Amino acid sequence: GGLSDMITRQLERQLQAFQQPGSTGGNTPSKATVQSIENTSTTGSTRKVGANTARPATPEAFIRQHQAAAKAAEDATGIPAHHILGQAALESGWGRRDIRMPDGSPSHNLFGIKATSSWKGKVAEVTTTEYIGGVPRKVTAKFRAYDSFEEAFKDHARLLTNSPRYSGTAAKAESPRAFAMGLQQGGYATDPAY
Repeated sequence: GGLSDMITRQLERQLQAFQQPGSTGGNTPSKATVQSIENTSTTGSTRKVGANTARPATPEAFIRQHQAAAKAAEDATGIPAHHILGQAALESGWGRRDIRMPDGSPSHNLFGIKATSSWKGKVAEVTTTEYIGGVPRKVTAKFRAYDSFEEAFKDHARLLTNSPRYSGTAAKAESPRAFAMGLQQGGYATDPAY
């Protein structure tokens, strides 16, 4: 009944979307997407999307692709790599929901980190859903953009260790539930069900 249970259920639904191409769930890939996944390169680890990026074809490929960066983030924060990978999977739909730059290239922002006034790097501006007073509203928001996924993991690690909002998150990361509760208590997302 807690936040970690909700995250687990959402991740399971997303995993099923990859495994059950014929289902009609909200996160289920289209028939064209499924065919694209089935026609992956010989490694089977990624599928080409657009001219500028490759997305993981499966949750397992997502984990393989980002495992080293998550481990480096674990070394920097003390937060277990699998917790960090779980959050990246949740935020990005296993790498399928990119925040795109105006030219269509990827922002590499797997964690949905906003670009506040203190951010001095690149920015992707997109329409997103924010909950204002508990009510979902479409808004235009600025998100941080990176040159690589590794930079995104490093910035996420800095955010969780340097921001006063998340000061207790690393210390509470002994379990997925505690980690999720730390994110929720810090106000990581405006969605009340996050």
